[in-house]
Amino acid sequence: MPWNEPGGSDKDPWGKKKSGGGSKGGGVDNIEDITRKMNEKLGGFFGNKSKSDKDAGGPNNASLIVIGLVLLVGWLATGFYTVDSAQRGVVFKFGAFSETTRPGLHWHFPYPIETVELVDIDRVRTAEDRTHMLTKDENIVDIGVAAQYKIKNPEDYLFNVYLPDYEPNQARGTLSQVMRSAVREIAGRNTMDSILKENREAIAPDTRIVMQKVLDSYKSGLEIVKVNVTYAEAPQQVKDAFDDANRAREDKDKFKNQAETYAKKVVPIAEGKASRLEEAATAYKSRVIARAEGDASRFSQLRTEFEKAPEVTRKRLYLETMENVFANTSKIMVDSKSGNNLLYLPLDKLNSGSSNRSNSSSSSANFDPASAAAVDRVIRSRSTRSSSRDGVREGR
Repeated sequence: MPWNEPGGSDKDPWGKKKSGGGSKGGGVDNIEDITRKMNEKLGGFFGNKSKSDKDAGGPNNASLIVIGLVLLVGWLATGFYTVDSAQRGVVFKFGAFSETTRPGLHWHFPYPIETVELVDIDRVRTAEDRTHMLTKDENIVDIGVAAQYKIKNPEDYLFNVYLPDYEPNQARGTLSQVMRSAVREIAGRNTMDSILKENREAIAPDTRIVMQKVLDSYKSGLEIVKVNVTYAEAPQQVKDAFDDANRAREDKDKFKNQAETYAKKVVPIAEGKASRLEEAATAYKSRVIARAEGDASRFSQLRTEFEKAPEVTRKRLYLETMENVFANTSKIMVDSKSGNNLLYLPLDKLNSGSSNRSNSSSSSANFDPASAAAVDRVIRSRSTRSSSRDGVREGR
C-alpha cells in the first residue's frame, strides 16, 4: 500500500533512516556534510581554518613559495625554442634587436622580456608583375616579369625596410615596387623591336642587376636569384597590326635567307667556271707559244736540211702539204691510166677512212697548209736567187 495511507507506515523511502533514542548512529552523510568536509580539507592545505577560529587564516608562507617556484619554472620553460637548418632566429629584447641564433636548440628570456622570430633564409620566394611600359621609341609594350628571391640577411630584412616583400599582397611590398621601377628603366633604354625580338634575352639579366643594386642601397636583406620575362607583347589594341608587321618582317628575313643561300650556291659555281676558263686560257697560251717555238725550231732545222739537199726537201714539203690539204676533203681522185677495167670503189669506206686519217694526220702534223705554203715560197725565192747567182758566174 502507499506509504502515506492511513494505517500504514509513515516511513519515507527517500528520507534518512530514523535513529533511535537521539543517539548518534552510522547513517550516511548528506550532501551538505560532504561539501563541508571538502572545504575543511582545502582550507587545511592553504592554512588551517577551524570553526573556532573563522577569522584567522589565508595561505601560509611555504605554500606561496612553492606555488611561486612552480609558476616561475613554467614561465622559464617557455623560453626554449628550436631553429631549423634552413632558418635563423632573430631575438628581440623589449622590441629591440638582440642577437641572431643559428640552427639548434636555444633559450631566451620568455615574453615579455624577449621574443624570437624565425626567418627562413633558404626558401626561394617569387614575385610577379605585369604592366604597360613606354619604350625608347615612344611605343607601348606589355611586359610580364617574375623575380625569384630569398632572404640573405635576416636583421636587415626585419628592421631596415617596411614590408620588404609582403607575400599576402605583393603589390604593397617594396620588392614589387623596385621590380616595376627596374623594368621601366630597362624598357626606356630599348626600342620596341629590341624588346620583343632582338634584345629580349638581355632584359631579364639587366633587370636583375638594377633590382639588386636598388635593394642593396635600401639594405633590404634580399637577394635576387633570377629574373624571367614571362610575357612581352604589344598591347591588345594594336596587336593585330603588330602581328602583320611581324609577319612582314619574317617574310623579309625568309627572302633574305633564300637570297643568301642562292648566292652561296651560285657564286662558287661561277668562281669555278671562271677558274676553269682562266686555266684553259693559260693552257691555250702555253700550247700556242710552245707550238710557235716548235715551228720556229723545225723551220730552222728544215733550213739546214734544205741547204744540204734542196730538191729532196722541197718535194717532201710539197707532199706533206698536199697530204694535209687533201686529208680534209671528201673528193676521191682515181688515176685513169690504170686501164679500162671496171673498178669497185667503196666510197663510204674510203670516206670514213679518209676522215680518220685526216683526224690522225691533223693531230700528228707538224705544219698547217699556210705554214707549208710560206715555207715553199721562201724556198723558191732562195733557189731563184741562187740560180741567178750561178748564171751570173757562168757569164763572167
